[in-house]
Parts: sequence; structure tokens; C-alpha cells
Amino acid sequence: MYNYDILVIGSGIAGLTYALKVAQKSPNYTVAIITKADENESNTKYAQGGVAVVLDLLKDSFESHIQDTLRAGDGFCNLEAVTAVVTEGPAMLEKLITWGVDFDKNKAGNLDFGLEGGHSKHRVVHHQDITGFEIEQKLLAEMHRTPNIEMFSQHFAVELITEHHLKNSAENSALKTCFGAYILNAKTGKIDTFLSKITLLATGGVGQVYQNTTNPIIATGDGVAMAKRAGALIENMEFIQFHPTALYYPQISPSFLISEAVRGFGALLKNKAGVRFMNNYDERGELASRDIVSRAIDSELKQSGDDCVYLDCSHLDLVAFKKHFPNILKQVNDIGIDLKTDMIPVVPAAHYLCGGIKVNLDGQTNITNLFACGECSCTGLHGANRLASNSLLEALVFAQRCYLKSLALLGDIQAPKNIPNWNDAGTTNPKELILITHNRHELQVLMNDYVGIIRSDERLERAAKRLQIIFEETETLYKKSVISPQLIELRNMIDVASIIISQSQQRKENKGAFYKLGI
Repeated sequence: MYNYDILVIGSGIAGLTYALKVAQKSPNYTVAIITKADENESNTKYAQGGVAVVLDLLKDSFESHIQDTLRAGDGFCNLEAVTAVVTEGPAMLEKLITWGVDFDKNKAGNLDFGLEGGHSKHRVVHHQDITGFEIEQKLLAEMHRTPNIEMFSQHFAVELITEHHLKNSAENSALKTCFGAYILNAKTGKIDTFLSKITLLATGGVGQVYQNTTNPIIATGDGVAMAKRAGALIENMEFIQFHPTALYYPQISPSFLISEAVRGFGALLKNKAGVRFMNNYDERGELASRDIVSRAIDSELKQSGDDCVYLDCSHLDLVAFKKHFPNILKQVNDIGIDLKTDMIPVVPAAHYLCGGIKVNLDGQTNITNLFACGECSCTGLHGANRLASNSLLEALVFAQRCYLKSLALLGDIQAPKNIPNWNDAGTTNPKELILITHNRHELQVLMNDYVGIIRSDERLERAAKRLQIIFEETETLYKKSVISPQLIELRNMIDVASIIISQSQQRKENKGAFYKLGI
């Protein structure tokens, strides 16, 4: 049994920023960070574009950024959250820079602001096309210099600890307080008890629920699923943003992302015949918001029967392209694409969760002492569709807000002493891992085919029925088997898929990233 003041589940930008803020402000507090893979493996690591932030109030304005965010969110955003993130963003960016994050500069030595889809101004700061990787590395380096933070890699969160785990607690006790989590040590196979005064979920996205996704293999919606089982409110899960331009190359999984910034740089979307089509769908053309571009590509593919559309970069300054997007250039070159003569094949892929665990403006869930931050949370910033490069900004600002609220609460929290260790009723390991991997694959195909960019009540009903079969098979396996990382992830993915389907069925209006036929 471990005991910490703060337990952070997830090691991306949200979790690391929060942990650093708490630990550096209050050296007497102990902080544990749990991550199920290596410490540097997170959605943050794969973020290419950058951080959208208003720094030059002569050329840009907070109001302009707010309006761009509201427009992308299709009128579904929480204005208070939008205003907070936009106006508090500059200070958080400065903090990143003090921690050593290196953003690209222009010839004058000032920050180089990029333009991305949905933005009316150049306001995206970046580090080439690997901004997330740069941020992740510098935050980890800072973490290792902070002695009161302890990192536990290869540790899987199994369940949040709430009232119903307490000894002598009534069976029907309401789940209103979080006391930490049960954590599987993947190296020992043992489930340990991590007690904490405050727990922060920063577990990232859910993209692996889909067959085609830009998300890394770890993005299985663990935080959302655990929070749901503990009684937290989950909302807006029907708003799954599909990135319009993932590299179409079936041999690569997860799909390699061709950043929004490439279109901001001037790349054009064309069909197989080399004809542009985006102006038929939106006056902004290639720089329309992601939901519009994704549906346009989906429409083109349904009409043509083709497997993909194309990004044409042949007219661009390829020397400058290499400077801005070296990683993308290397990736396409490695599969034999010469940008001087060839177009890049692209398709939409599941990319970002706009909903999640409902939180207030301080990052608090409806469960006492449980916070959520980053992609797993629903702050109201994104509304029905995320504006490009607002996600890293949101993680930074809400990590700060969670940290401030946590410090205000910590001194008054007393941890209970009657929490038992995990009771693993399972007695056997699954004889064949195929029982898990098959159900995972079946789930991903089901979500891809029935709960994708364009949905219908008939498809959703069929998805719900088939998911119920997968759920029952998996629960039977869970009850009789020793818990494994693969089984934990599958259960979480099933819970997440179920919420996406049910909330898609409930929505009666097309908004942003959500589009259902017949309404």
C-alpha cells in the first residue's frame, strides 16, 4: 500500500504540468505519477501542430481567438471556459519556456507563428512538426529535477477507490469521494493500493476504440472508463473529431498524422484526378474546420469509390517545407513519395475526443477529490468540435487551475484508514490471448463501420447490439481470469464505446464533429 498527497494518472502535458506545479510550489507534498507505458509515451508526444496562443495584441486579439474557438465548436462551447483558456494561455506558455521548451523562431528572432485550419490569424507556436515531443521531453527533464515527484512506469490503473471499497461500508453507498486507485504493476503482476488525498486523471484520448486512428496504442480511454464506473458524469462523447488528413498507408498503424499546419502552409486537397474540391464545401477551402474537411473528404470518397484523396505540396517551397516539417517529409519519403512530383494520399482518422469526464472551471469532477485534465476531461472549451492546437493550450491552463484548487483543498483532506487491498477473485490466466485480441479488433471494426464520421440510428442500434455481446464475453473472462493489461484495456474500450454509442443515439441535432443521417 502506497500513500501520497497527490496521485496523477497519466504522463502527458496535463499530468506533468500539474505535478510540476504542485511539487515545485509545495516541496513537502508527495506526488506520484502513474503511467501504463514508458514515461514518455503519451498523446502529447505525437502532437505535431503546436500551441494556439495570442501573444501579439497589435496583430491579434483574445476576442479573435475566442470567436474562432466558438465558431469551430459550432456554438456548443462554454464561453467561460473558452475565455479562461484563451486569456490565461500566454502565462502558461511563458512557463513552458522557463522549463526549457524550445519554440521555433523567425529570422528576426521572435516566435514563429503558424496558421492552422479554423484560425483567422497566425497564432500557433510550434517546434518544427514535433511540438508535442519537444514539450514532453522538457517536462520530463524538469520532473526528474523535482525530488518530491515519483514516477511509476509500466503501471496500469485498474479502478478508482471510492466509498464502496471501504471496509464496513454499506453496499449501496453513493460513490462521492475518491481515495486513490488500485494499480497493476505490469512487471510483478501484482495490484497495489495507491492512496491519495487528491487524484488527477490525465489519461488522454480514446482513439484506439476505432480501427483508423492517429492515436498511439495506449489511447484506450482508461480514465473515462474508470471515472464512469466510479460514478463520474461523462458528457459529449458523441463528439469525436476525425482528423481529415492521416496518411493513407495501411501498413502503418496507428495512422501517421499529416499536420493541419501543412494545409496552413499552403498544401491543397485534390481528388485522384488532381482536381481541388474543398471550395465546393466551404468558402475557406482547405482551411475550413476539421469537421467540415473530414465530411467533405468522406463525401468525395463515397462518390468516387476511391480509397483516399490527396494533399498536393508540389507548388510549395520545399526547402522551407523541410525546415517546418522535417518529420513529415521523412515519413513520406520513406514510403517512396517525392513531393516534387507525387501527392500525399490521405484519409480521415479518429483523432481527438471533444467530450469526456465533466469538470468545472477548476477541473473538479462530481466526485470529491477527483480532478480530470487534458483530453480525458470535458471542460466545455471544444464544444462540438476542437479548434486546431487548442488542446495543448487547454491542458496547460486547466493543469494550472487544477493545481490552484488542489492546494486550496489539500490541507483539509484526511485519508480514511479502512481501505482494503485489492481482492483479485480471478484464478487463471486466459489460455489464449486471442480471446482478448479478437474482441478488441472486432470492437474497433464495429466502431469504424457504424460509429464513424457519418452515423445513422440504424447503424448505432446495430453497433449497440453487437457491442453487448462483446461486453458479456469480456465480463465473463474478467470474472474468472487474473487481471492483465490487455484485459484492463479491453474493458475500458468497451465502456467508452458504449458511451459514445448511447450519447450518439440521444443526440437529435447535428453539431460540429457529430453528424447523423435523418435529423
